[in-house]
Amino acid sequence: MKLLSLVFALVLWFFVMGEQNLEQGFAVPVSLTNIPEGLIVSNDTPSLIDVRISGPRTVLMNLQQRDLAINIDLKGLAPGVTSYKRLEERFSLSRNLKVTRTSPSVIDVSLDRIRAKRVPVKVLLEGDLPAGFVVASVSAKPTHVAVSGAGGELKNVNEVLTDQIQISEVREDFTQLVPLDYVGKFTALKDDKTVEVTVSIKPIKQNSKGEK
Repeated sequence: MKLLSLVFALVLWFFVMGEQNLEQGFAVPVSLTNIPEGLIVSNDTPSLIDVRISGPRTVLMNLQQRDLAINIDLKGLAPGVTSYKRLEERFSLSRNLKVTRTSPSVIDVSLDRIRAKRVPVKVLLEGDLPAGFVVASVSAKPTHVAVSGAGGELKNVNEVLTDQIQISEVREDFTQLVPLDYVGKFTALKDDKTVEVTVSIKPIKQNSKGEK
């Protein structure tokens, strides 16, 4: 009888513990699909959101991370900002489970038209030439490169810089392939990633008295 009582008590304990309500947090992935042709997402959207779910312990323990995901379908949207609320309604959960909190609670998606723009290349030189020499000219080939992406950001792109070119010990003309230093948030270089830079160096002419 004592053994049966112990077994019964254990079964009852497991039953009570299984029915006890708990709350657990999950990092839920967010995906954006069906971005309309000719448009681009032009704001930072979360790739993960924090979701708190409560319910019976046994049911909550069987909830798998792979069963949780948020898919935001952008099909048919026009340029502008669309706010997605009531994120908790996007989950297909057991009726015993309840979403108690999502953070963030709203996801804003901004769409902008994809544009392209050609801007001049600016060559950056670093260091000072040896005494008696000056830079006669600097040229890049191509002189302009194309940048494409969100039209709103593209309005403020007026030039693309090269990586810095060291000229401290240079005494003669040189040509070298130089990477372009451009990192846009919602824009990028369309084609050219490098340019051919030619730097012409000349000695400083001095008169007979040694004056420049």
